[in-house]
Amino acid sequence: MNLARYCLTNAAPDPGKTALEVVGPGGAILETWTYQRLTDTVLSIASGLKETDLRPGDRILLRVGHSSDFPLLFFGAIAGGFVPIPTSAQLTATEADAVLTDSRAGLIIHDGATTLPEKVACPLFGPGEIVSLKQNTPGGFASSGPNDPAFLIYTSGTSGTPKGVLHAHRAASARRPMYQGWYGMSARDRLLHAGAFNWTYTLGVGLMDPWANGATSIVYDGPRDPDVWAGVIDAIRATLFAAVPSLYRRILKYGTINETSFPSLRHGLTAGEALPATLYEDWTSRTGRELYEALGMSEISTYLSSGPDVPVKAGSPGKPQTGRKVAILAEDGPGDEDMAREGEAGLLAIHRDEPGLMLGYWNRPDETSAAFRGPWFLTGDRAREDADGYYWYEGRADDLMNAFGYRVAPEEVERVLATHPQVQEVAVTAVGAREGVSLITAFVVPQDADTFDVDALAEMAGSRLAEYKRPKVYHVVESLPRTASGKVMRQALAKN
Repeated sequence: MNLARYCLTNAAPDPGKTALEVVGPGGAILETWTYQRLTDTVLSIASGLKETDLRPGDRILLRVGHSSDFPLLFFGAIAGGFVPIPTSAQLTATEADAVLTDSRAGLIIHDGATTLPEKVACPLFGPGEIVSLKQNTPGGFASSGPNDPAFLIYTSGTSGTPKGVLHAHRAASARRPMYQGWYGMSARDRLLHAGAFNWTYTLGVGLMDPWANGATSIVYDGPRDPDVWAGVIDAIRATLFAAVPSLYRRILKYGTINETSFPSLRHGLTAGEALPATLYEDWTSRTGRELYEALGMSEISTYLSSGPDVPVKAGSPGKPQTGRKVAILAEDGPGDEDMAREGEAGLLAIHRDEPGLMLGYWNRPDETSAAFRGPWFLTGDRAREDADGYYWYEGRADDLMNAFGYRVAPEEVERVLATHPQVQEVAVTAVGAREGVSLITAFVVPQDADTFDVDALAEMAGSRLAEYKRPKVYHVVESLPRTASGKVMRQALAKN
């Protein structure tokens, strides 16, 4: 079971059918890739990588921006039996260096425009090598087992240190419950995803699943102004549209939207952050189309959702997808398998037998073990189940923040801000700005309040943190609230 083979051949698509369209402003088609051309190019890249000194299972760090080269290299590496590491183009050199050091990647492939790690101790393939890889004679898919490593994605850890989530080749076929449980997808669909290629939300929902169903994936490459999306959805005749809730809100705010807008669209899909009931109601009333939410995480993809066969309850992400083993564990239960009572909030958990669950955290066996309670993997989320079987999200059980779909550890941001000479102490947390929108906020105890320069601190943060990790708001405070044991009370700061 090779993940790339599954995605590109599962539906036995017509070789001449369009698999991928990259579109620009106004929906203008920039690139068109048929299934035949896509598969041949992926296998050409696989052949080229096999000619290097890499061994099966070696990691390849991808420092490539928002272009078709990203999925080609990602799936090409997997097709060859290697383990790609997709990374955000927004990462700074310091952040990329941390991923490179931890993963011990044997090769970096970059596009010449994306920031490279500070300390490169492995071969580099640049734009010229990417062109050469695509010109190799296509070979075959590597004979990978379902539990062999397929790709490694880095996410924020509760300690503030990014950690690798290692997925197996079985991760793609394990997404089957989403096909009808969330999308209602068929080979006739044209799915437009608003995210960047490197995001796991885009790799899975925008590429893996459409291709595994013989559908057409469409990715937008152009200005990200909120008023462009309605025109793009309409121009490209998208039947499905996937984005985070905040983008749906901006489309409604900045676009002229009504029931005649984007006539080809059947319904919208949303994940990455909670969908407020008011936003759902606003979208459905103005467009006349459903908006189906799903809840998931990097370690497993989505497992709760509403969909064509699961009517929406506004404010709930839905029910467990068919076949998913999901439970809500008692927060203070003495036993590993003690369940929360009906209607009672508890720890949202996934059974270790779920085939979509990660292999583990890269080189972190203790953290992998600690993520389980008996046979259950703890997601870090809290939830409750109602009498109809719908789950209701009750927030995080830890301090991880959600920044427009990216989970960010406050400790990682705090470590950077604390190095500024004007900062005595600092705490970071997400603070609600309005319903459904939270902003990363820094509470700073300065060395000298009279001379403290918040702009200088923000500038330093901008040079060392990816844009989505940077605080959007800074507050100067005299002290930080702490528990009797000295731990900063971030939740208390968020309420002030």
